Amino acid sequence: MEIKSAGLGDLHIIYSLARKIWPSAYGDILSPEQLQYMLNLFYSLSSLEKQVADLHHNFIIVFDEDIPVGFASFSAKEKNSSTYRLHRIYVLPRQQGTGTGKMLLDYIINSIKKSGATALELNVNRYNKARSFYEKQGFKIIAEEDIDIGGGYFMNDYVMQLNIS
Repeated sequence: MEIKSAGLGDLHIIYSLARKIWPSAYGDILSPEQLQYMLNLFYSLSSLEKQVADLHHNFIIVFDEDIPVGFASFSAKEKNSSTYRLHRIYVLPRQQGTGTGKMLLDYIINSIKKSGATALELNVNRYNKARSFYEKQGFKIIAEEDIDIGGGYFMNDYVMQLNIS
């Protein structure tokens, strides 16, 4: 497997992967309407372009024999901050449990360590089974958030943090 940085020209891959992964990840948690709303909100090509160009999210894609099987994005929490945000990490259902997610996470941790990071934070839906993955990697719940994302929908999340030394 190989991890590559994703540029603007690769965003169609992330767009496609999100539409394959999200129904499995959130089908039991979100209504079909909210799932579609959130895919359009966060994974339209224009939204992905804004995340890269304006919000400075670093996207990476993992390939298994040249086939994209997952992606992630991360950035500094604030300018000149030693805390970074893991915005997303997703792998195809068939890749779950194979070490692909850990490979992506390790890549991110190694990358942000070079920039002086001391912590990595993320939000995870309170009912998402991925929470146990993060806990196994050493993340701790530090807060709960209910985020209004419009359309009458909320994200009901835990904020988790991993201290990096």
